[in-house]
Amino acid sequence: MNPIMGVINLVNEPDALEELTYYRCVASVPFGGRYRLIDFALSNMVNSGIDNVAVFTQHKYRSLMDHLGSGKEWDLDRKRGGLFVLPAVLDEPTGMARGDLFQFYSHRDYFYRGREEYVLISRSHMVCNINFNDVLKFHQENRADVTVIYKEVEDEEQARFRRIAVKPDGQVTVMEDHTGRLRTNKVSMEMYLMSKELLLDMVESCLAQGYDHLVRDGIMKNIDKLTVYGYPFKGHLGIVNSIQSYYRNSMQLLQPKVWRELFFQKQMPIFTKVKDEPPAKYMESAQVRNSLIANGCTIEGRVENSLLFRGVKIRKGAVVKNSIILQNCEIEENVIIENAILDKDVFISRGRMLAGDNKAPFIAAKTKVI
Repeated sequence: MNPIMGVINLVNEPDALEELTYYRCVASVPFGGRYRLIDFALSNMVNSGIDNVAVFTQHKYRSLMDHLGSGKEWDLDRKRGGLFVLPAVLDEPTGMARGDLFQFYSHRDYFYRGREEYVLISRSHMVCNINFNDVLKFHQENRADVTVIYKEVEDEEQARFRRIAVKPDGQVTVMEDHTGRLRTNKVSMEMYLMSKELLLDMVESCLAQGYDHLVRDGIMKNIDKLTVYGYPFKGHLGIVNSIQSYYRNSMQLLQPKVWRELFFQKQMPIFTKVKDEPPAKYMESAQVRNSLIANGCTIEGRVENSLLFRGVKIRKGAVVKNSIILQNCEIEENVIIENAILDKDVFISRGRMLAGDNKAPFIAAKTKVI
């Protein structure tokens, strides 16, 4: 039995994806042609042998529950363990959903029933392919209380996240919130490994003091009392916490090196909900260059440097450049689209021209008709 139980924590997750999260939470935002953001966190856990996974939800999770279903696609529909989708418990006096420590406490039965010794807590908006067994080995060798997975980044724009300072031996000395001014290129991937016993103790002691957030109150405020180590991740990482980062990380998938690193790791596939659609259909007038085309698409026009999700229709004379077109969009004849993100079921009538900037792409919300 794997000694780790997994938690995908969607409580208080950063949400700056504008139109893409009007009707869904960040975890269920489509990504990479046929996936959702949560597929990466779930697949990483399953590929690491973790077969007891809880998803702590908070807002707008209907789309997420539809996507996850019974967990069959991730081999998590089982009698013991499997996938648990745990909705947010509202605070009775205020009727508001509180921080993640309150949610962990409200669902503490989940932790008590699990026979695993360790808990791995992850967010859903970190796009990567990682084996958590290596993290567990590192955690045990260093006799750490908490192991935080981090990545050294070069892109300052991407590094707009929680920064940490790590000593040469791997011990974490400083951990700052998103608004901190720590000058370091080491960015937390919001993945934490600790013993279940420590987590439950942290939950109860922090709540007793009136605190409510696991990382900020449980780990950061006790960093001098806990032995916190940082595990360096060397693979590709995409931090999707804004429209700009969503667009940039999606476009990076058109680079063969990034695509291979994410989706073609040996025995580490990324799983998603299967939809039985026919292959993409390219008509005689179709021109496609350097693009990612999902199954079910029909292309009669020109597509360059773009990502097309399932069931997209590009009519004759239409031109799509540097754009991300989500499921079942229809682009009519002689439409020009450049630097844009179209959400699901958007219809663009003939002759329209939509253009954004590569740092501020044009966005069309779900089911919009233009």
